[in-house]
Amino acid sequence: MNFQLTEEHLAVQEAAREFAQTELLPGVIERDEHQKFPAEQIKKMGELGFLGMMVDPKYGGGGMDTISYVLAMEEISKIDASASVVMSVNNSLVCWGLEKYGNEEQKQKYLTRLATGEIIGAFCLSEPEAGSDATSQRTTAVDMGDHYLLNGTKNWITNGSTASVYIVIAQTDVAKGHRGINALIVERGMEGFEIGPKENKLGIRGSDTHSLMFTDVKVPKENRIGEDGFGFKFAMSTLSGGRIGIASQALGIASGAYELAVKYAKERKAFGVEIAKHQAIQFKLADMATNIEAARLLCLQAAYDKDTHADYGKSGAMAKLFASKVAMDTTIEAVQVHGGYGFVKEYHVERLMRDAKITQIYEGTSEIQKIVISRELLK
Repeated sequence: MNFQLTEEHLAVQEAAREFAQTELLPGVIERDEHQKFPAEQIKKMGELGFLGMMVDPKYGGGGMDTISYVLAMEEISKIDASASVVMSVNNSLVCWGLEKYGNEEQKQKYLTRLATGEIIGAFCLSEPEAGSDATSQRTTAVDMGDHYLLNGTKNWITNGSTASVYIVIAQTDVAKGHRGINALIVERGMEGFEIGPKENKLGIRGSDTHSLMFTDVKVPKENRIGEDGFGFKFAMSTLSGGRIGIASQALGIASGAYELAVKYAKERKAFGVEIAKHQAIQFKLADMATNIEAARLLCLQAAYDKDTHADYGKSGAMAKLFASKVAMDTTIEAVQVHGGYGFVKEYHVERLMRDAKITQIYEGTSEIQKIVISRELLK
């Protein structure tokens, strides 16, 4: 086993850290407060290659491995989870899905622009009555010969109002169940495609989460990804990799809160000494650091499995399950270490605590991760 990062990995990590500190940190509290999408910052992320990290360079991507992606996601997420979720969706769900399963025409038309950040994408699976139960798709795509007629509603869509390309999962043949589901590429501006109001959320308030409505939207047949009925398999396969991105986001939220807690503990005095010298605080920091390191190793293991073409379904689910819990536990304790100041926005930790919760919910709840893990264990 080699636990040392390569020079290339360290360079990616440093570049992401520098970008987060110089470009994302200024204004992050105000963006959260006013639910402002970090448009300028996302544009710069695209220019620096953070939105298509794992895409083959021939399609405009960075050609990097999943470990590099995890390292960058952690650093970005330490500062702004609203920016990192845009990065995660574009990399893990949209770009990866198109590169893995799209045809050459689709890659040339969409992937090249997505990988460079010229445009960003959205992944549309969840519905009002189909979240964890992804097989219960009410959105329909009726085969009309040369096109599909798309009708339905999608909920909780990240990049809902800022994306240009939307991968929409829809039911074509109800009788076939999950084998009758298709994945369609929908473009912004197609007639009958409407974007609902922005959701007013607990956390990741800078990211634009919307409902999407489709009314008789004509989607050309050439916009279907894979063979007829491949949509459910496409969604599940794509989400398996997406979990590694969200696990690394959770890791970043946790490590960001931990770093703030250590800094504050060394500055704040109580009973005549820095609170870092009190065992009650020392033990909190020890638990936080240990859990974060364990989460980091799980994330890197899942990334390594993906890079070496091993089965990463279980390791990705384990990473997301554990890292998201660590994010929640660590941010709560970071607020506690800060005391009353932890309850104040300018100290950042209350925002990280609010941001942490979603990592236990989206791209498969913690309960779903346990189902995935236990199925693998009991095979």
